Amino acid sequence: MKKRFDVVVIGGGVIGCSIAYYLAKEKIDVAVLEGQQIGQKTTKAAAGMLGAHSEWDQSENFFTFARSSQLTYFHLQEELKELSGIDIELKKGGIFKLAYTELEKMQLDPLLSQTSARWYNRMEIKNQIPDIHPDIIGAAYIEDDVNVLPASVCHAFGKSAQMLGASIFEFSHVLEIQKNDEDFLIKTTNGHFIAKTVVVASGVWSNPFFKQLGIVHELIPVKGECISVRSEKAILKHTLFHKQNYIVPRNDGRLVIGATMVDNEWNENPSLGGIEVLIQKAKKMLPTIADMKIDSFWAGLRPRTLDHKPFIGIHPEDPQILFATGHFRNGILLAPATGKLIRDLILKNKVENTWIEAFKINRSSSV
Repeated sequence: MKKRFDVVVIGGGVIGCSIAYYLAKEKIDVAVLEGQQIGQKTTKAAAGMLGAHSEWDQSENFFTFARSSQLTYFHLQEELKELSGIDIELKKGGIFKLAYTELEKMQLDPLLSQTSARWYNRMEIKNQIPDIHPDIIGAAYIEDDVNVLPASVCHAFGKSAQMLGASIFEFSHVLEIQKNDEDFLIKTTNGHFIAKTVVVASGVWSNPFFKQLGIVHELIPVKGECISVRSEKAILKHTLFHKQNYIVPRNDGRLVIGATMVDNEWNENPSLGGIEVLIQKAKKMLPTIADMKIDSFWAGLRPRTLDHKPFIGIHPEDPQILFATGHFRNGILLAPATGKLIRDLILKNKVENTWIEAFKINRSSSV
């Protein structure tokens, strides 16, 4: 089994597999090391909303990065399907950001000032969604904020990367990273690997590597619980969104309801209280959801930084160490742009300087 590579990516979620894909496209000898199976942790728990416009209130640099990543998906779906045979199930229909009061409508004004968003009044949204809650006075509609199936995206990236020459090692939990002269020795439960460059992309489980590599940052786990339900008839074509809660329709007729946000919680099991909160909030958006049948429920741990922006960049003291972690609730959305940014940093391609500054590792963090 080959154990020496130009680049080793630690973490086989959607971020790590995206990085491997974009590096493999450039014929870089890259391997992914994943402690379990790829895409089975935070990636699998995500809803898959590509809601760049849901982040309009973040910094301009963050929004442009998110928007560029979102737009990549519209051609990436065919690119990945041709290579891997996997359909990422990009579902169009857009998103309605709901308002229940005139104040909430006013809070949507900055979003509605963008040409890609428009306001639907009470009657217009009811024409689109007859079962919508009667207390809703309208919504901002964004057509480009679509959704994908997260696990399929991750596996499509991973398999496509392998088709282009990348290696993926599952059940290879990384224990330690050691710098030896010009190379890195990476000790795992599946033996030792050697790499010229290391990329840490382990989500909230990146904390031990921060410490090993002399970085003082710490990622905070934010538990998110979700539930999916089924209906005998398709009643929703658009995603509904209100104050970080959502109902996302899938191509197979399921509706995904999410998500709670429990700070500094490492337990990955969903709680009865969390699921109850989700159901109540979903009923306030779509009352008929109460009659639907429960399909499944789950939880995942989002990796949050103190300033809510990811770390995507080069170690301040070692150019052969890079980080791509801390994506919080936007891992699926930001995966393509993150993969391309890490690729460009490794290849020393020209990169948007504002993005380097926004996501650099040694930035000062503030809440």
